[in-house]
Amino acid sequence: MTTPAVGAAESSRLWHGLALATLGAIAFSGKAILAKLMYRHGVDAVQVLFWRMALALPLFLALAWWAGRGKRAFTRRDWFSVIGLGFCGYYLASLLDFIGLMHVTASLERLILYLNPTLVLLISMFALGRRISARQALATALSYVGVLIVFGQELRFEGADVALGSALVFGSALSYAIYLVASGEVVRRLGALRLTGAATSVACLFAIAQLFVLRPASAAIVPEPVLWLSLTNAVFTTFAPVVMVMMAIERIGATLAAQCGMVGPMSTIALGVLLLGEPFTGWVVMGTLLVLLGVWLLAKWR
Repeated sequence: MTTPAVGAAESSRLWHGLALATLGAIAFSGKAILAKLMYRHGVDAVQVLFWRMALALPLFLALAWWAGRGKRAFTRRDWFSVIGLGFCGYYLASLLDFIGLMHVTASLERLILYLNPTLVLLISMFALGRRISARQALATALSYVGVLIVFGQELRFEGADVALGSALVFGSALSYAIYLVASGEVVRRLGALRLTGAATSVACLFAIAQLFVLRPASAAIVPEPVLWLSLTNAVFTTFAPVVMVMMAIERIGATLAAQCGMVGPMSTIALGVLLLGEPFTGWVVMGTLLVLLGVWLLAKWR
C-alpha cells in the first residue's frame, strides 16, 4: 500500500520530470532561432558552429569528468567508439544542420529533425533486419507526409534552395539517427552521461579545428552580437537541454520524456513567427500536426 508521503514524492518526481523534459525540448528548439539571428550579422555555418562548440566545450568536458568519477579509464576500444560517435552524432549532424538552416526556415528544419524516431526505425529495419508492423509503417508515413506538405509550401515561395537545405537537414537527422542506433552498446558500457560528455567534447574539437582548416584564423573574429548569441546557444540550447532531458529520463523514463519533446516543433514555429517573421499558414499547421501525430503513434505502437 502506498503511503501519502510516498505518493506525494512520486507525484513530485513525475511533475519535475515532465517540467525538465518540456523545458529541454523548448530549449533545444531555440538553437535554430539563434542560428538564424546570427546569420543576419553576415557569419556562415562554419563560424556559427565554431563559437557554439568552443563555448560549450568546457561544459561537456566537465560533464564527462563528473560522470566518469570513480569509473575505469577509457580503453582503446572506448576511445574509437567515442571518436566515431562524436563525429557522426554531434559534429557531422550539427554541421549539416547549420548549413541547411541557411536555406530553410527554422520551422521546416525542426520538423525534419523530428523525423528522427522514424529514421531510427528504418535503419533498424534495413541494417539490423528488424521487422516493422503495418501500424508503425502508417505512423512513419504520416510524419513524412506532414514534412512534405511544409516542404512543398516553402519550395513554392522560396525556390530551389529549399530542396538543398532540406536535404542537408535530413542528412543531419540521418547522421544523428545512425548515432542513436550505433551507440546502444556503448551507452551500456560507459553510461549515457559519460558518453554524451565525451562524444560531444570530441565533436567540439572537430568543429574548432574545422574553422582553421577551411577559413583563415581571422574568421574567428565575429561581431559582438554573434558572441552573445553563441554563448546563449552553447549554454541554454546545447548543454542545458542535454542535462535536463537526461534528468527527465531518470525521473519519468525515455518514452514519456520523448512524448514531452513534441512541444519542440510547436515552440520553434512560435519563436520563428515572433522573432524571425517566418510565415504561419494553415499548411504549416497541418504539416506540423501530421508530424506530431505520426511520431506520437510510433511511440505508442512500439
